[in-house]
Amino acid sequence: MNRTTLVLLVAAGVVLAVVTAVYAVRLLLRLVRARKVLKSTGMPLSTKAMFWGSVAYLICPIDLLPDPIYLDDVGVLLLALRSVHAAALKAGAARRRS
Repeated sequence: MNRTTLVLLVAAGVVLAVVTAVYAVRLLLRLVRARKVLKSTGMPLSTKAMFWGSVAYLICPIDLLPDPIYLDDVGVLLLALRSVHAAALKAGAARRRS
C-alpha cells in the first residue's frame, strides 16, 4: 500500500469518526430535551432506565465497537429516544382521555 492510499484511508476514518460523534451528541441532546418534556408527565421506570442506560453507555469507555466508531452508541441512543417518544405518546393519549 502506498503512502497516498494510507493517508486517504486514515482521513476517511477520521471523517467517519467525527461525523458519527457529532451525530451521537445531537441524539443525546434530543434525548435530554425529550426527557425534560416528559418529566412533568410521569415517565415510567423502564423509560427512565433506558434513558440513563443510554447516557451511561455513551460515556462508558467499554463499547461493543471501538470508540472512534460511534455506530453502537448511536443505535443505543436511537432506541432510548424511541422509548421516550413512545412514553410521550402514551402519556399524551392518557392525558386526552382524562
